[in-house]
Amino acid sequence: MGGPISVPLQTTGTIARMKYRNLKTIATAFLFAFPAAGYSAAKADNEIPQSFDDGNKQPTKSAPAEKINKLLQSFIDDQKASSLAAFVAKDGEVLYSNAFGWRDRENRIPASVDDYYVLFSQTKAVVTVAFMTLVEQGLVDINDPVAKYFPDIPDQVITALNEDGSYETRAASTPMTFVHLMSHTSGLSAGLAGEARLANSDVPGAPLGFDGKEPDIQPSGQHTGGGNYRARYLEEEMLELAKYPLGFDPGSAWNYHISTNMLGYMIERISGQPLQEYVKEKVLLPLGMNDTDWYYEPGALDRFVKAYSRVDGKLVPGSNVYSRGAVSEQQTYAEGAIGLNGPIEDYARFCQMLLNKGRFNGHRILKPETVERMTTVNRLPEPEEEDSHFEFGLSFELYNEHKKPVPEVSDSAYAWGGMMGTEYIIDPENKLIALFYLNMYQRDALYPEFLSRAYELAKSQP
Repeated sequence: MGGPISVPLQTTGTIARMKYRNLKTIATAFLFAFPAAGYSAAKADNEIPQSFDDGNKQPTKSAPAEKINKLLQSFIDDQKASSLAAFVAKDGEVLYSNAFGWRDRENRIPASVDDYYVLFSQTKAVVTVAFMTLVEQGLVDINDPVAKYFPDIPDQVITALNEDGSYETRAASTPMTFVHLMSHTSGLSAGLAGEARLANSDVPGAPLGFDGKEPDIQPSGQHTGGGNYRARYLEEEMLELAKYPLGFDPGSAWNYHISTNMLGYMIERISGQPLQEYVKEKVLLPLGMNDTDWYYEPGALDRFVKAYSRVDGKLVPGSNVYSRGAVSEQQTYAEGAIGLNGPIEDYARFCQMLLNKGRFNGHRILKPETVERMTTVNRLPEPEEEDSHFEFGLSFELYNEHKKPVPEVSDSAYAWGGMMGTEYIIDPENKLIALFYLNMYQRDALYPEFLSRAYELAKSQP
């Protein structure tokens, strides 16, 4: 979930079959301006779990926990994964935390829950939460035009791409807002605009390593495919991106990925701080996510799990270009869409903060109403297909009665994940968070089986 995916509403195919649901009523669209009803019944801060209860941190001997153990070990034994980590907590009590396989399979170094994983698009939610702290400070509003803070943001839509690389445009029907950036409906680098940008680039649009080959270059940090892998700062990439028109009118379609890079750059412009610095100050360090970062010292490379692909039923070593980028000598380039790395329990802290409606580790990151508005309002345009049920809020997919990964998931749950296989879910109705980590390029769909077992474990608790 770290590469560009463009989904015009009329397009058919695998991505286009991702389901949409009608926007809520007009009144719901104004939720950001009014506190949601029912907050008086929310738990007081001193009643919300502020740390994980580690009494059951190691897998219990209960039948549901043993089912998870057996399942995850079978994934290793059947060469469906080289390394796995899993974490389940209900109402702040850790029900499951374990790892299987090998951090370094060739050298037989066992996996542990402290291993570092490349998180890819799990970066997006962290950066979006950081942006919302700017909103709460009154420095920006989610409905503000992006041009108010970045006058060079494109306001033209491409209508035709000529053979010589030139293109035709028209004025956009509506200005791009921060809602569009956070819901991936901005139109940046979408459709013909993305094609025009790639036509002027000497690098492939696909992310490095996903073609099964070792890349010819080693970027500093982790970069979106099709960009300038030698860029030293995010600003360079975003100024270049802004030279191209939009692929569609803002708010009219869903085009996944690059919008959060622009959101990260807006954090820098509005806060006056580098993205890394602001995110660490406002989100990572207050939550105790001390091992989550864009960059590390060289010795930290040994803490990363090795990447693999599953090919013809066997594990094949993949490129470790992303983990190497995290320990590069130059450590100035940080994207908003990808780039964070870390161990599973660090991100579990972030998930628990959201489940707690904005507070964990003794720190309030966001107000309850802000979390509610990020995770309950569908921001996608009305679909053309009546049976579409895919919903997206501000950085998260919103599950509903028609669209969820397994039947046990409640309609209030929300989630996303990373392109190398890291997954998480936050389920307010069940007071549950569950995370499932692996780092593989090509892989089987292992997460749903784990998730069903995680809900079984949670429901077995008193």
